[in-house]
Amino acid sequence: MTALAEPHTDVANIPGMVAGLRATYRTGATRPLEWRRAQLKQMIRMLEENEAAFSDALRVDLGKPAVEGFITDIAFVIGEVELMLKNLKKWNKPQRVPSPIVTQPAKSRLLPEPLGVVLVIAPWNYPVQLLLVPAAGAIAAGNAVMMKPSEVSGATSALLARLVPQYMDSRAVGIVEGGVAETTALLDQHFDHIFYTGNGTVGRIVMTAAAKNLTPVTLELGGKSPVIIDESANVRVAARRIAWGKWLNAGQTCVAPDYVMVHNTVRSQFIDELGKAITSFYGDDPHASDSYGRIVTSRHFDRLRGLMSGGTPVIGGEAIADDRYIAPTVLENVDMSSQLMNEEIFGPLLPVIGIDSVDVAIEHINANPHPLALYVFAEKKSAVDHVLASTTAGGVTVNGTLMHLTSPHLPFGGIGESGMGAYHGKSGVRLFQHMKPVLARGTKLDVVGVPAIHRPQSQDLPQGSLTDEQLAVIIRRLMSNRHIMRMAFLASGCCDLHESCLGLQLLNVFSPDIAHS
Repeated sequence: MTALAEPHTDVANIPGMVAGLRATYRTGATRPLEWRRAQLKQMIRMLEENEAAFSDALRVDLGKPAVEGFITDIAFVIGEVELMLKNLKKWNKPQRVPSPIVTQPAKSRLLPEPLGVVLVIAPWNYPVQLLLVPAAGAIAAGNAVMMKPSEVSGATSALLARLVPQYMDSRAVGIVEGGVAETTALLDQHFDHIFYTGNGTVGRIVMTAAAKNLTPVTLELGGKSPVIIDESANVRVAARRIAWGKWLNAGQTCVAPDYVMVHNTVRSQFIDELGKAITSFYGDDPHASDSYGRIVTSRHFDRLRGLMSGGTPVIGGEAIADDRYIAPTVLENVDMSSQLMNEEIFGPLLPVIGIDSVDVAIEHINANPHPLALYVFAEKKSAVDHVLASTTAGGVTVNGTLMHLTSPHLPFGGIGESGMGAYHGKSGVRLFQHMKPVLARGTKLDVVGVPAIHRPQSQDLPQGSLTDEQLAVIIRRLMSNRHIMRMAFLASGCCDLHESCLGLQLLNVFSPDIAHS
C-alpha cells in the first residue's frame, strides 16, 4: 500500500460550487423522475465500468481484498440504487389520506417534495458505499447533491472526484475533496440537509454548524456495539458469525462487534471456537492471507496498539507497523475502566467478558450510551425477548452480526450518542423529502366550518332554531353512528341552523328520530 498526498479542492471555489447547485435546483431540473432515473443509472454504470479501478483504490487505502471490496462497497451500492430505480415512481407518488368531517367536501394528500441542496459527508472505512448510498437517496428524492469523500481514503476520494463529473450531471451533483479546511468551508454554506457519517466529536461540529441556518442533519455515528451470548446459544455458530462481523475490513466497521459478554458456562468453548473460526477464515497466518485487510493509517495503528493494554491477548496480538497490520486479536482479563472498554475500538481487537447471567450484560449496556448495533445469540426465545425488551439500540441482529444493515427494508441509523435519523431503501429516499400536506376543498357545496365559529348568538336565532342543548344531542348521536356521521358536517356547517336548513332536511331523510329529538 502506498500513501497518497491528501487531495483537496480550492477552498475559494466552494461557495461558487454550492451556489451553482442551488441555481440548478431552482430551475426545477432535478425534479423530473426522468432526470433522477438517468442519474441513478449513471451511478450504477460508473461503478460497473470502473470496478477494477475502485478495487485498486480500496486496496491502496485499506488493503481490502477484492471480493470484500466488491461486496461491501460496489455491489452494496448497486443493490440499493437498483431498488430505488425499481420503486422510483411509486415512492414519489402523492399519498392520499383521509379528510376530517369539518373539512368536507375535501380531498387530502401528502406530496413528496425534495428539500433542495443536500451535503453528504462520508467516512473512510467504506468510502464508496457510505458516500454513494445516501447521495443516491438524495438524488432519488429530487435534490441537488454535494458529495464530500474522506481525505483519509485518498485513493478512493481521488477516483470518485475524477469519475463523478464524467458520469453524472455536474450542474446538480458536485464533489469536493479535502480535509478540515474544505469541510469547514462547506459547513459555512447554506444547505437544506446535511448527512454525516463518522464519529461523535465531528458530529457535534457538524450539528453546531448546521444550527446557524437551522439545517436539519442526519448523523450516522457509532459507539460500542455489544454482543450478548446466552448459555443457550449455538456457540460454534455464534463464534463464526461474530468472527466474520468483527474482522471484516480489519474491524473498521461502525457496527462491528465491539466487545462480547458471554455466559461463563460457555465462555471457554466460545474462545476455542473463535480461534477455529479465525483459522478457517484467514489461515494459520492472517498476515499472509489475501482475505484480511489493514489499518487505514499509522495514527490509527498506534491508537489500536495502545488499546491492547486494556486486556490480555489470548488469540493474536501481533502488530507490524510498517504494514499497518494488527492480527485478529481476542483479549481476556479485560480492565473495564480502560480505554479499551470506554472508547469505540474500530479495529481488530475483541474483548471477551464472562457473565453469570444475561441481566449482568443488560445492566452494563444500559449504563452506557445507546449503541448503534446490538447482537444477541440465544436459542431460548425468552432470552432474546428479554434482551430486546430491556435494551435500546439503533438496530439489532439476533443470532448474527451486521446483517440488519444489509436489508433495504429496515431503516439503518443510531439513537442518542450513536446518531439520529435513518436511511436505506425507501427510508433513504424519504429522509431527503418533505411530505407536503395539501388539502383541496370542493366548491359545489359551500360548507363553511364548525358551529362554534359560525353559530349566531342565541338571541338572534329565528323562530324554530335549535338550541345549543339540542344541537349538542344531535352531534353526540351523530358521533356514535358512522353512517350518519358522514352527514354531520352538513348540519354543523349551517350558518343559521333553522328548520329549513339543508343539513336538517338530510337528517330527516336519514334519521328522523335524531332530527326531531
